Amino acid sequence: MTDTSVDTTGLRRTLGFTDLVMLTVGTVIGSGIFLVPSVVLRSTGGQTGPAMLVWVVAGVLSLLGALTYAELGAMRPHAGGLYVYIRDAFGPLPAFLYGWTSFFVIASGSVATLAVAFSGYFSQIVPMRTEASKVLAIAVIIVTAVINVLGTRKSATVQNLTTGLKVAALLVLSLGLLLFADHAGSNVDIWPSGISGSLAAGFGTAMIGVLWAYEGWQYVTFSAGETVDPQRTFPRAITVAAIVLIVVYLLANFAYIAALGPTAAARSERIAADAVGVLLGPVAAKVVAALILVSIFSATNGLMLAAPRMYFAMARDGVFFRSLAKVNPRFGTPALAIGASAVWAAVLAATGTFVQLLTYVVFAGWIFYGLGAVSVFVFRRREPLAHRPFRVPGYPVTPILFVASAALLVVNTLVTQPTRAAVGLAAVFVGTPAFYLWRASSRRNQLPNRSNEVRDATVV
Repeated sequence: MTDTSVDTTGLRRTLGFTDLVMLTVGTVIGSGIFLVPSVVLRSTGGQTGPAMLVWVVAGVLSLLGALTYAELGAMRPHAGGLYVYIRDAFGPLPAFLYGWTSFFVIASGSVATLAVAFSGYFSQIVPMRTEASKVLAIAVIIVTAVINVLGTRKSATVQNLTTGLKVAALLVLSLGLLLFADHAGSNVDIWPSGISGSLAAGFGTAMIGVLWAYEGWQYVTFSAGETVDPQRTFPRAITVAAIVLIVVYLLANFAYIAALGPTAAARSERIAADAVGVLLGPVAAKVVAALILVSIFSATNGLMLAAPRMYFAMARDGVFFRSLAKVNPRFGTPALAIGASAVWAAVLAATGTFVQLLTYVVFAGWIFYGLGAVSVFVFRRREPLAHRPFRVPGYPVTPILFVASAALLVVNTLVTQPTRAAVGLAAVFVGTPAFYLWRASSRRNQLPNRSNEVRDATVV
């Protein structure tokens, strides 16, 4: 089976194995690994063993999700990824609700969050006023949008460079801390003498936070329609990327604890800067701030590269703005979809409303991530003879464990923060009337529904 250079949607297939690995790793690693480890240590009572176990378990659960999506991506290697899986398994409405929520809150809000964080860390190097910080945040969004409009290959090259730089810097810093720090935690007991109720509760709380830190690998599914030989490349890339993330996260955590000791690390509000300060002294804060800037830019570019492909797929299905279904004839990119998502992200960044929106809605994304994984059962039952270039190992246990972890995160939010959850779910379901309005409009305008076309398309 050979691959064509152009997807059935008109997008050019230019992404290879390395591109997808870098896209996945770069999108996941933002600023979390520089801040979250201290929160995890506090949740587990400053115990090194349980804290590290949280990172391992959450990483393995993410790997199980990646393996599940690897089967789906190889089976349906089309632009839109997760949106396509949900649409084909459960119908257009739940798929639309995911895309709707992603456009207006989850993906756009994440871009806005990263852009604002970029300006915040930049001000640690060059002090700026509030107005200048907002201008810089919007400029970051515009720059990444322009890069992505000019070509998927150009954007992937930028992604490869920035992701490679931040991963290399993280590894160098981590190894430096492990080799040259005083190993302040070397004489501390790694495991508690017993498991108390508070430790178990803290472990669960920490697990939720770390699952968020690993969140973002699913965005690579949106770019399957621009992947060369996707049925072979996609499964390998998403699996390798998940393993790389686990290794990088564990190494960084070990390094922080080695430099500061678990007690000081748990108390730290800027764990990466404090740990690097052991080696570099006063300049550590600026060094770490520079590293975080590269990391955040890479994550922003990754989101801008991946997410608009879902809006493009929705528009082709006739359930979103029709103009977003167009491929730029010169650059071969969904330029209007990229531009629309960038404009909305810039509005959120300028007004600061993304903070409230994400607080209420982002947990709902895990409902759709779990639903996407459930679709593997639907396809196995409905299409038993379909060509599956990759089969998730350990089926059905592998997808079941991932779905259970997604359900745990959602249920935890429903139980512990019912008001927030109710508002978030209401925001998601507000999209229902919009779905029917768009579908009715597409029928009136006789816009062909592309879902069957995309569903039946094969790579030859």
